[in-house]
Amino acid sequence: MKLVLLNIMLAIAWNTEAQVSVNVNVGKPPAWARNAPAEVHYYYLPDIQVYYDVPARRYIYLRNGKWFRSAALPAHYRSYDLYRGKTIYLTNYNGNRPYSYFKTHKVKYKGNGNWKRNSNNGQGKFKNHPGKGHGNGKGKD
Repeated sequence: MKLVLLNIMLAIAWNTEAQVSVNVNVGKPPAWARNAPAEVHYYYLPDIQVYYDVPARRYIYLRNGKWFRSAALPAHYRSYDLYRGKTIYLTNYNGNRPYSYFKTHKVKYKGNGNWKRNSNNGQGKFKNHPGKGHGNGKGKD
């Protein structure tokens, strides 16, 4: 009887397909991170040398030799246009300190360090970007 029961269990196990479903969802990407892969935990913003933690929704930035996390960018980066800036998706990093590779990221993903100088009136909107309109609103450019 034990042998029959064992054979039945083996037959069931053999005929059963194992399904493994892995859903990696670290958090909803911010609106400014276009085409962000869903599995990415950190972004690097090379123009301002700041990291973004997707699940925590925090910016990680260097100040006076120490790394800080904040829900908002530091005051001196507030005019930076996240929609126009360069965003690097760090797909090969697992851990809590993406800045441990800061020296490598800084060289590998060189940003536009002059972003504020290249903006119109320091408002973070890059030159040569037409915006939503192309003229004075009267039908002519």
